[in-house]
Amino acid sequence: HTWACWKTGYIGPIDRDLRARMAILMGIHKALRTLFAEPARGYKWIRQPSVAFGAHSALAIMVRGEITDLVEIRDYLVTELVVH
Repeated sequence: HTWACWKTGYIGPIDRDLRARMAILMGIHKALRTLFAEPARGYKWIRQPSVAFGAHSALAIMVRGEITDLVEIRDYLVTELVVH
């Protein structure tokens, strides 16, 4: 279901793909909160271009629409957590 439907209060059934995307996004959020004590720094990081993503921002990668793009960002952040 679309975001517009959710804003009206109708959630309805959530399919397997959407559940997977939501879980990956929660992983990204958790990693950002762990890496950056101040939420504003995480929000800034997600929007700024990065060499790690070919001079694109993590957000630009995420909005391309493929689940693999979300996984790429999550995996990058998880790797950063291990290194730090």
